[in-house]
Amino acid sequence: MYSQISPHRAHRVDFQGRYGTIAALRAPAKGDDTMRTTVLLVPGYTGSKEDFAPMIDPIADAGFEVVAIDLPGQQDSEGPDDEALYRPGPLGSVLAELIGKTAADGRKVLLLGHSYGGLVSRAAVFAGAPISGLTLLSTGPSELPAGDRRTVLDVGEHVLAEQGVEGTQRLNELRSQQNPAYAVLPQELKDFYRTRFLKSKAAALLGMGNGLRFEPDQVAKLGRALRSSGTPCLVVCGDADDAWTPASQRDMAERLDADFAVLPGVMHSPNTEAPLDLIATLLPTWRAWLTS
Repeated sequence: MYSQISPHRAHRVDFQGRYGTIAALRAPAKGDDTMRTTVLLVPGYTGSKEDFAPMIDPIADAGFEVVAIDLPGQQDSEGPDDEALYRPGPLGSVLAELIGKTAADGRKVLLLGHSYGGLVSRAAVFAGAPISGLTLLSTGPSELPAGDRRTVLDVGEHVLAEQGVEGTQRLNELRSQQNPAYAVLPQELKDFYRTRFLKSKAAALLGMGNGLRFEPDQVAKLGRALRSSGTPCLVVCGDADDAWTPASQRDMAERLDADFAVLPGVMHSPNTEAPLDLIATLLPTWRAWLTS
């Protein structure tokens, strides 16, 4: 079973951002790093750098440096107290600054954003991030559509405002107890989920939640930015994604003139559900970008 507690060779590092420390897992490229390329992995709402744990070693083994981050306000990264600063635009500017520092010595950066991290990653493109390729993983063209995930956000906003992060975690645990799949998870993984959520800033959860509920469709703007800079793009999702539908993600890819890939039998988190299938899709595309 792959999960956030899957073993890997990455080491914890801290980068300096405008709000303080940006925590990351970093693994050097295996070999002599001849490609001089960093794959920067950005997690989604309530996520963290560990969401990419199963992918780190295979990507590094393929010759890429890997950096997986916590966004500001997530787990080990510092963040502001203003909810508005956790919307995609402001977070995208923070991400663009980090990418600029990474690329300052001539390194190429391939940016991958998962779910809410995809909305933040496209905002980083708008902020002028110098990337050599963009991968949008299980993310959409705009706000999260109606469905169970949207309902949880609507309810969670009120609980967060009234009971804080701890009260919301109690509600999460009650909901999880009704899920048979959760019951069979290793206790270590359950403990990780609990600790991670409790370390999140309330302002971050509220601000990102609002980003997921109110983000406009900016696909046309992203398409113009990618074409202007000559930056290639790949959209990937599972065929059972229960956040944004595969159809909406396919449409987004077509509007971006991007490559599109669907992973069979996979829901919203290919990075932990089917990381090897995901990597088998990513690596040939990334190599083609770098050699074209």
